[in-house]
Amino acid sequence: MRVLVPDLPEFHELQVEGVEFAFYRADHLPGGEADGLVLWLATASLRGELLNWPGLKWVLTLTAGIDHVAGKLPEDVTLYNAHRLHDRAVAVHTLAGMLAAARGLHRFRDQQREGRWQPTRDLGTLGGANVAIWGYGHIGQILEELLRPLGARVTGIRSRTPAAERDAALAAADWVVLLLPSTPETRGIVNADVLAHLKPGAWLSNQGRGNLIDTDALLAALDSGHLGGAVLDVTDPEPLPEGHPLWQQPNVVITPHIASTTRDLVRRGADYTRTFLTEMQAGREPEGRVAAGQRY
Repeated sequence: MRVLVPDLPEFHELQVEGVEFAFYRADHLPGGEADGLVLWLATASLRGELLNWPGLKWVLTLTAGIDHVAGKLPEDVTLYNAHRLHDRAVAVHTLAGMLAAARGLHRFRDQQREGRWQPTRDLGTLGGANVAIWGYGHIGQILEELLRPLGARVTGIRSRTPAAERDAALAAADWVVLLLPSTPETRGIVNADVLAHLKPGAWLSNQGRGNLIDTDALLAALDSGHLGGAVLDVTDPEPLPEGHPLWQQPNVVITPHIASTTRDLVRRGADYTRTFLTEMQAGREPEGRVAAGQRY
């Protein structure tokens, strides 16, 4: 089996019996057909070439989301994602943002930059907080495990959750955490009506996709004071351009789509690839298979 993998040192160290590795990078593509593709850290133009590689039978994207390949694969090519590679890091990042906001660390960082010493009593914890996790999959379940010892009360919202239950959970939430993928059904799902439905002072945390939120509606809810604040690892547009009004919001914490990033991520990605290929070579179905209907 011949497999295309990123041209990175950690992937050059891979050895799996029966697998020949061919390495790609932006300025170099190997010749010949390939049975499989491990897609990661590729530009849009490079992705387009790789996803149409001759002989391709399967693609493993070393990401949790699949919107970057949605609609770009032939129907006979099997797609796998790697949510387990990122789940815990994203959950920890989400928790870190919530704790930082609850303790006002963003405000104190601003004061530090200005050289001001200004104590405040307006600080909280997550004890007793109602947290609605909208997109209650693997990451959401890990996040709930992390939140419970802190005294938070968690409600998971899935796609099959009845609308009345979903709306009740959102209305009661002190925190709404978005972990949804980007699909035609979820784009703009957090609009002005949903934001108005939240209780005054609630915080929003988005580690899903930027286009889940109507940005203009978010800015209006922040400017009015109805929304307590937001922790955003993803934005719409993304990257957030210089001068965008979100940069100036005092109660918004922005990170540049790095919730899943760790210093050992490339090593873990290579290890994940080894396990995946070992399973495949042993005749077992690797985890992460994406149903054809989920790709679009």
